[in-house]
Amino acid sequence: MTTVERTQVFLLPDLGEGLSEAEIVEWRVAVGDIVTVDQSVVEVETAKAVVDVPCPYAGRVVTLHGAAGEVRPVGQPLITIAPLDGDGAEPAGHATYREEERAGSGNVLIGYGTGHGTTTRRRRRPRLTVAPEPADTAPTGAAAGGPTGDPAPSPAALVISPIVRRLAREHGVDLGTVRGTGPGGVIRRADVEAALTAPAARLAAVPDPHVALAPTGDGDVIVPLTGVRKVIADKLSRSRREIPEVTIWVDVDATALLETRAAINAATPDAPVSILALLARICLSGLRRFPQLNARVDTEGQRIVQSAGVHLGIAAQTDRGLLVPVLRDAQRLTTAELAAELAATTAAARASSLPPARLTGGTFTLNNYGVFGVDGSTPIINHPEAALLGVGRIVDKPWVVDGQLAVRKVTQLSLTFDHRVCDGGVAGGFLRHVADCVERPALLIAAV
Repeated sequence: MTTVERTQVFLLPDLGEGLSEAEIVEWRVAVGDIVTVDQSVVEVETAKAVVDVPCPYAGRVVTLHGAAGEVRPVGQPLITIAPLDGDGAEPAGHATYREEERAGSGNVLIGYGTGHGTTTRRRRRPRLTVAPEPADTAPTGAAAGGPTGDPAPSPAALVISPIVRRLAREHGVDLGTVRGTGPGGVIRRADVEAALTAPAARLAAVPDPHVALAPTGDGDVIVPLTGVRKVIADKLSRSRREIPEVTIWVDVDATALLETRAAINAATPDAPVSILALLARICLSGLRRFPQLNARVDTEGQRIVQSAGVHLGIAAQTDRGLLVPVLRDAQRLTTAELAAELAATTAAARASSLPPARLTGGTFTLNNYGVFGVDGSTPIINHPEAALLGVGRIVDKPWVVDGQLAVRKVTQLSLTFDHRVCDGGVAGGFLRHVADCVERPALLIAAV
């Protein structure tokens, strides 16, 4: 058996529902490193999360299939590992193979893989040509250009991935003007995006006959619609196209809710409860009374599916955009457990450490847009769910209590619902129940 035959190729695994590819963010290992079973070897970004990928093989890294910024399809080679001998040494002759592999690729970090699986014979990849760094001071006159003294053409860009080339082409970026920050100076997607957002950038138009781009003016900032931003845009557009949504709202006196929270936290200072956790508990009570809102419309099957469990989505603003992590079977959690899960889940979402499975499968969403200092909103439903409860900021307002004017803590609640799953009576009944529980939290006990 030859040395090459002994290598093990780890394919990019299925990273979650509906995900067919992932972008390499950063390699945790390099060619020649020794890895152990289940060691994290690469950080990748999907349309829903940033995740670390562990390798199921132990041995020495032979090939990294793809560079940072490159998109890899699920099921394609990610990393090739050569098993070690029993004493931990490389297999005989393997060092020579690694040197030849490096010589064949120029830089193994920038290659495009060696095929779709383990091969029985060595395949030499073409060398990658690396252009020299441009000089700080450019010569002028005929010496700087062609025979007539015209400007010299831009130096050839370093080898980059197809996704980066396409991004540059679609946005008219001259790659000869982009400085790469990847290994060996390779141009990454982030470099192209930086060139797009540079205020003083002058982009050379390279039109793609298949893409009609809107004209841009000098100084315009171009932000590529990619990654999480693209997924958000697609999902919200689909929601608006498919769901006949209606929004209703009501102002409520939240003074008693704040007092209840203060009493709970005074009694259990080691397990504090947030207002969001209490609102989640109230929503769960409302969905138990009005299960029509814990549903989705199956358009192909022409049916409404009411979920047995409440998989509660919590809208969370992160550096990567608006994410909606999901608490599975939230109806089974106590109020204290809800508070702990909410705190841990939102923190993980902002740290981009949630697995993709935690960002799908919600049946109802709670959105606290009051944290942005606004009173109300008509939010878009998180497709394919049927309803979303929004909560505005809590502020001091004049309020009539027992016929007397008083200053109370007031907030606005809004419910956006899919009119296909229910009519105004159900939606109004749910929102009124939520509002009553906010104003009189003791009703939660009566509703159990």
